[in-house]
Amino acid sequence: MHFFKPWANPLTSPAGIALLAAMLLLAGCSEPAAPTGQGAAVPEVAVVTLAPRAVELTTDLPGRTTDFRQAEIRPQVSGILQQRLFTEGQQVAAGQLLYKIDPAPYQAALSSAEAALSSAKAMQHNARLKADRIDGLLGSKVISQQDADDAKAALLQAEAAVASAEAALLTAQINLNYTDITAPIAGRIGRSLVTEGALLTANQAQGLATIRQLEPIYVDLTQSGIELLKLKRQLRVDMPANESAALKVELLLDDGSRYAEPGRLQFSEVNVDPGTGMVTLRAVFPNSNADLLPGMFVRARLYHGSIEQAILVPQKAVSRTPKGDATVLLVNSANQVELRPVTLGKSYGQHWLVTEGLQSGERVIVAGLQKVRPGATVTVVSATDGE
Repeated sequence: MHFFKPWANPLTSPAGIALLAAMLLLAGCSEPAAPTGQGAAVPEVAVVTLAPRAVELTTDLPGRTTDFRQAEIRPQVSGILQQRLFTEGQQVAAGQLLYKIDPAPYQAALSSAEAALSSAKAMQHNARLKADRIDGLLGSKVISQQDADDAKAALLQAEAAVASAEAALLTAQINLNYTDITAPIAGRIGRSLVTEGALLTANQAQGLATIRQLEPIYVDLTQSGIELLKLKRQLRVDMPANESAALKVELLLDDGSRYAEPGRLQFSEVNVDPGTGMVTLRAVFPNSNADLLPGMFVRARLYHGSIEQAILVPQKAVSRTPKGDATVLLVNSANQVELRPVTLGKSYGQHWLVTEGLQSGERVIVAGLQKVRPGATVTVVSATDGE
């Protein structure tokens, strides 16, 4: 007969329990210690090492294109329009025949003026002969001095009549020529506002068509008087006097693209608009392909000097304080983070021009900014300037 013993299982026996407790104690002692603050992982940041580079000084201004020349075609004599001799929208040459007015009335007026001139010349011839005869008889006492004076006066009147008739003939010829309406300038002609059969009036208010010369083309820019004064002061420092009058200008079109051909600044207006405080500047651009049309909105970029040792910082490295002041985070020689206030100038692509606060060789954090604070120690990884 067998009796049950509660300590028959070695794990439930007093010796087994003691052995299990010892094993647990040893296991607890062998666990690694929890990481302390000094042994925590050091954050990693990407930096850009600043290096000086040459940048061009620019000013962007809004503007609008304007045709180089513009001529509105109007009749200078009255009459019925007989012909239109051009194709709308095409290039026309200076002096090209555009319209033809019925010349019959003016041809008749010219013939009448020619006849009047012939009559006046006949009277002049007769008066000259009479004056010559009287002048020859004056010495013989047959003709009085009064008769000689009257003959000379009649000759002068006849000569004046000839001059008047010649002027009338010239006027009639001019009016006849005006029945052929020609282009005063070369350029692209717009739509015709009249058709054959229309009655035209000399110097009427409504034009017949408009010719615009588009090669080259003007771009009128606007700038405040204060900014223009600053630009002029900067030009005196950055550029010689003989170069400032021919500033290089580039166009940025309304769709954001860059116009292929550069232009030059031609002049600035001599007065400030009292209502807006703005000054108009005019630049001229080549337009051989007629890509620029009058009335287009554009932005012009004026190049007025350069900085040979400029410091540029990526825009994403710059933060703003609640007051709007610009700051950057640097990594010093001890790999510690520093907060540095900076003064910024113009933007160049994805960079800011730094005028104060940074020097060549300093390392600016461009990635990992959210993981660090000033005074923290970091691990540095180099980043490209364009990142």
